[in-house]
Amino acid sequence: MSETGEYGRLSIVGTPIGNLGDFSPRGVETLENADYIAAEDTRVTLRLLTHFGIKKPLLSCYKPKEREKSEKIISLLLEGNNIAMVSDAGMPCISDPGAVLVAKCYERGITVEIIPGCSAAVAAVAASGLEVDRWAFEGFLPVPKKERSERLDMVKNLPHALVYYEAPHKIKQTLLDLEGALGGERRGALCRELTKLHEEVIRGTLGELAHYYDDIEPRGEYVIVVKGSETRQSEFTLEQAAELARSLVSGGEKLSEACRQAAKATGISKRDIYSALS
Repeated sequence: MSETGEYGRLSIVGTPIGNLGDFSPRGVETLENADYIAAEDTRVTLRLLTHFGIKKPLLSCYKPKEREKSEKIISLLLEGNNIAMVSDAGMPCISDPGAVLVAKCYERGITVEIIPGCSAAVAAVAASGLEVDRWAFEGFLPVPKKERSERLDMVKNLPHALVYYEAPHKIKQTLLDLEGALGGERRGALCRELTKLHEEVIRGTLGELAHYYDDIEPRGEYVIVVKGSETRQSEFTLEQAAELARSLVSGGEKLSEACRQAAKATGISKRDIYSALS
């Protein structure tokens, strides 16, 4: 606790995403020197602390109750306590609790420091084998079908790579949805259990990845990296592309081939043209 009567400090600490050997000496030191440790799941954090021989009071701060829990943490910081914030794995605030607390600290003039650590998203981009100069972190897709479809529609033509998180019980459906929205020929990488014993990177088209688990039970936590769209900006409308495909069909071409030729000529995706004619 501060001896000067000043506010305490909030430290945002990145923790290992699997291999405990990845925890930085600075991260360990910060937890050792904290008066309290705020955790996404105190049971998970207790295992981390036990491994490094650290004993500190734990404060729960999980997503559904983040705003409520943050008020208690802010009170302790205002009293001069130094508090470290951790999530179950990786960096707090990134698809994990922490952002609300950090914002409240800035509002009250409380010092916030960052102790960088592991990030599953960054690790997956590096492990993907895709040439990625730019990428967008999309986190977890919405569960409701309408919201999910709208989110995918927003990003399907972006030129940079997309990075998603997913749980094992949802990975099959998510891969099918990515294939349907972004196209089966788009390349990607499925990164599983990064830094852990059963680490695995599966590469292929979205069409191939969507059916990878047809006969295998998915296990572990996943990061999906999808290559950016190579579709050029078209000067044609979907209606014009569809009309071109209709004329090709009238001339004797099969529907699939007509859509392919229309897509090549207009820059509109074959999938969209096909859907417009169905």
